[in-house]
Amino acid sequence: MTALTLIRHGETDWNRARRIQGSTDIPLNDTGREQARAAAAALQAGLGERPVAIVSSDLSRAYETAAIIGAELGLPGPRVYPGLRERSYGEAEGIDAAEFQERWGDWHTAEVPGAEPSSLLRRRALSALAHAVRDHRLATGPGEARLVVVTHGALIREVIRHASGGELPPVGERLANGSAHEVLFERDRLRLLSYAGAVA
Repeated sequence: MTALTLIRHGETDWNRARRIQGSTDIPLNDTGREQARAAAAALQAGLGERPVAIVSSDLSRAYETAAIIGAELGLPGPRVYPGLRERSYGEAEGIDAAEFQERWGDWHTAEVPGAEPSSLLRRRALSALAHAVRDHRLATGPGEARLVVVTHGALIREVIRHASGGELPPVGERLANGSAHEVLFERDRLRLLSYAGAVA
């Protein structure tokens, strides 16, 4: 079995301004880099003796977060999986929350032209995680292992929903930048171990 720590990337200027990023490649800001270092410090105590590797989305905000965490923990540079990138939000990318509400209504029921459906995002996320776990297990062999996965808010939400049978996260909660959530990957099944909560 493989323990997965899912970490949302650090803050960007678009996060701070509540602008929708999606697949737009926005870099970390200085707060985001501090959040990455804080995430590494929180991970340090819990890693134990299991073989550890770090992987990330190919978008720069996730990759830089993973690179900072890896450097702090003395791990090799992150392996990149494009399947871990954020949901594409189509015409909504670049606009702020107020304009989104004005154009499409409630975030959780909106149908945005060109946006990736949540069902496809979930399938993509689970496939990418399975691929990353297989690669890690080939490198580490039998026994328990740990994989740190730095990715994006919408993707993590879908994985948590899948692993919790739809109970978490509650509607309206936003996962915090730098937050970490634990799931167990065993025989192609996911089980939620911990949920860090969210910000309003």
